Amino acid sequence: MTTTLRMLAAALALFGACAAFAPGPLAAVPVLPQDIEWQTNDTDPVFASPDARRGGTFRSAIMTFPLTFRTVGPDSNSSFRSAILGNQLSLIGLHPNTLNITPELATHWAFDPDKKTMYFRLNPRARWSDGVPVTADDFAFTLEFMRSKHIIAPWYNDYYTREIDRVIVYDDQTLAVVSTKAVPDLHLKLGIAPTPRHFYKALGEDFVRKYNWAVVPNTGPYQISDFRKGKYVMFKRKPDWWGNDLRFFRHRFNVDRVKFTVVRDFNILWEYFKKARIDTFAMNFPQYWHIRSKTPQIENGYIERIWFFNDTQQSAMGLWLNQDREIFQDRRLRYAFAHAMNVEKVIEQVLRGDYFRLENGFVGYGPYSNTEIRARRFDLGKVDEYMRAAGWARGPDGIWARGGKRFSVEVSYSIEEHTPRLVVLKEEAKKAGIELRLQRLDPSAAYKKVMEKKHDVAWMGWSTSLRPQYWEHFHSVNAHKPQTNNITNTDDPELDRLIDAYRNSLEADERIDLSRRIQARVHEIGPFVPTFMVPYVRQAYWRWWRLPTPPGTRVSGDLFSPFDSATGGLFWYDEARREETRQAMRERRPFPPVTRIDETYKMAFLK
Repeated sequence: MTTTLRMLAAALALFGACAAFAPGPLAAVPVLPQDIEWQTNDTDPVFASPDARRGGTFRSAIMTFPLTFRTVGPDSNSSFRSAILGNQLSLIGLHPNTLNITPELATHWAFDPDKKTMYFRLNPRARWSDGVPVTADDFAFTLEFMRSKHIIAPWYNDYYTREIDRVIVYDDQTLAVVSTKAVPDLHLKLGIAPTPRHFYKALGEDFVRKYNWAVVPNTGPYQISDFRKGKYVMFKRKPDWWGNDLRFFRHRFNVDRVKFTVVRDFNILWEYFKKARIDTFAMNFPQYWHIRSKTPQIENGYIERIWFFNDTQQSAMGLWLNQDREIFQDRRLRYAFAHAMNVEKVIEQVLRGDYFRLENGFVGYGPYSNTEIRARRFDLGKVDEYMRAAGWARGPDGIWARGGKRFSVEVSYSIEEHTPRLVVLKEEAKKAGIELRLQRLDPSAAYKKVMEKKHDVAWMGWSTSLRPQYWEHFHSVNAHKPQTNNITNTDDPELDRLIDAYRNSLEADERIDLSRRIQARVHEIGPFVPTFMVPYVRQAYWRWWRLPTPPGTRVSGDLFSPFDSATGGLFWYDEARREETRQAMRERRPFPPVTRIDETYKMAFLK
């Protein structure tokens, strides 16, 4: 197609998108560009087991009953929200092992040369749970819905206005989603989910109340079928789900029902699990894996355990130094502080050698991670070297001092279980001449203190994303002011330049190079002391639950996640093994105890 024709087609498409919302004779049908190169993915390897069988009820637990079944608006951002959203598919997904695009509601997709637009063809079989076909108009309604003031969700109002320009409907099965600006990894932004216009019809001021407990039609394999407030929520599998035979959904989502029971105490949850009232139990904490696992149910092989290593983004867990504090304005003191933290001793003594040293704040991001960076190790000699170079001397109490000021800093944290870890760091730091004053606050108070930049040192970790995010945490525009994520108040012109270039780049190779250079610069500045990472999942489960080989994907964080379209629903129920186990328990006949350790996806540098 010539440049002139392409410009004409684009103009017609834009006119059609605008006219589609106009009344009367101005309405026009948008024109789909003729030179689209449609793509799909029917070649990436499947990761479910053909041995999987349908049936059974999977019993899990939630600590509190949700305040609403809405996924937007007041009280909607609870952990239970993920169970509802896990049954709402998007246009496309990501293969958990290759990270290539995979079909979900769309069978094909294409990229426009403007680097702002993606085109999608919907699967004509796609259906809402009430049987109504999914159409392109449901994605147009997503924008109307998310921009509506009636949902009382300012973040979504802002995002779907500031980041998503429009949805162009060409016909029932063809649409385009347009970003407000060109961005890298465009598919991560534009593969949006639909919203059922036929269910909501008109949005009004009564939205929050009207839909608080509504079971909204969805597109995934399960739907809420029953619930009792304060007690449980039951999901039931759709027997004729339209996605049953899709390549990346085949042999998945196998159980008939999933029941979430409210269990408000972790110790009670453990007792429920031992009595088979709950089917699985997370055992990442060393106390459970090494000590509380010494129960007859596990030692007699009725309950099996698995230690599964994954290869995914690791939380930036560690000590975040506030550089607006005078003591941390000198880089040499930041280095000395890092070398005074005996993280390895905490791992060995408190964490039983189960955790691994986090080398920097961006581990597990594939080529975007700088694997040459190593965290500064406990080294009394280096502490002495840096402190003396900065003009400090040991005081009568052994703590470094200068001009009447001691190297004494407050460490703010919120999780009681982390106290033993910090006590060891405190004892070891004292040997290095640095005093840590531990301050445990309740989570809301700790969060408030850190976000207002009133801390010396924050002991915390951050959630992850598919690509490293730097601007929020390290750009100077977010320094020296409250309520930003630059909690170290990092203010470095060279780092700003690299971060700006990273944000503006649309080329993968350039962004990868910039990402590695940013991490090297952050390490050189020294505002963050990495501590631990847990690149695995450990779980116990009654032996009638089966897993594929390998038992999870490269990015699996829960081998018994029942819903998630990327990694969930890989397990299945074995009725014969249940009866065999029940009979053995009645006869007090043991099986050999089973602990599986799977290193299929273990990070290379940990092997």
